[in-house]
Amino acid sequence: MTDQVVPPAVQLPSQLPHPRLSDHEIELKLLLEAIHLKYQHDFRHYSEASLRRRLAQALEEMHIPTLSRLQERIIHDPSAFAQLFRYLTVQVSEMFRDPSYFLALREHVLPRLKTYPSIKVWVAGCSSGEELWSLKILFEEEELASRTLFYATDISPDALHKAEAGIYAADRLAGFSQNYLAAGGKRSLSDYYHAAYGRARFAGSLKDRVVFADHSLATDSVFLEAHLVSCRNVLIYFDRSLQDRALQLFSGALVRRGFLGLGIKETLRFSSQRDAFDEFRPVERIFQKR
Repeated sequence: MTDQVVPPAVQLPSQLPHPRLSDHEIELKLLLEAIHLKYQHDFRHYSEASLRRRLAQALEEMHIPTLSRLQERIIHDPSAFAQLFRYLTVQVSEMFRDPSYFLALREHVLPRLKTYPSIKVWVAGCSSGEELWSLKILFEEEELASRTLFYATDISPDALHKAEAGIYAADRLAGFSQNYLAAGGKRSLSDYYHAAYGRARFAGSLKDRVVFADHSLATDSVFLEAHLVSCRNVLIYFDRSLQDRALQLFSGALVRRGFLGLGIKETLRFSSQRDAFDEFRPVERIFQKR
């Protein structure tokens, strides 16, 4: 009598073990879920590496030992969430950042926008306003400001308040001016601000035809038809799925042959929206909707 060979048990897909998460990963997922449920801000698809850095800083400066303790705190104390929110929203910018981008807009994009009787520009993730005021100055110098409506959006009320105020430390002006000239500036940047007490106030007449609004690329929908969307150095903080969602919003907002400007480290190459755009000025990360 021969021995029967018993085949090994087959493990069905539903029985396959889930990858084990570390305690810290579990805490992070629960914290982001709590923020979404309690405050309707969705950070669940932000870059995990970036979130870890910002949360580590928040824990240290808020004197809280763990993410679990932080979760408990923000659920029961809205003021603690307001404090945490400032760490979760990146507010780093400068006027005419990457001057070649603004020079390319001046020389190649704005001449095409001049063919429209009226223009709408969406500055998505406007942070504290440096990009907005740079674009306003650019459109002013190219004689397009009077027929252009700007929409500046961000998820942070604090950032929107700073953007609308248009006030920056005087020690930043030298860098701003250098960028402005490299971007093809036609005047002196000092023509656009008033300096006093160590600060410079932009805006003034630049505030005409600007709308500031709370808008989340993670949860909100298209709200306008735009000829130019400028969203620079925002997508780098998103994971791939949220990048695709944001780019789908931009595609939906843009008119046919409208323009999209991204940050120097951002690309459409691996996005689900890559076929919706042509590379108009690839080095400067300016794309044109097909």
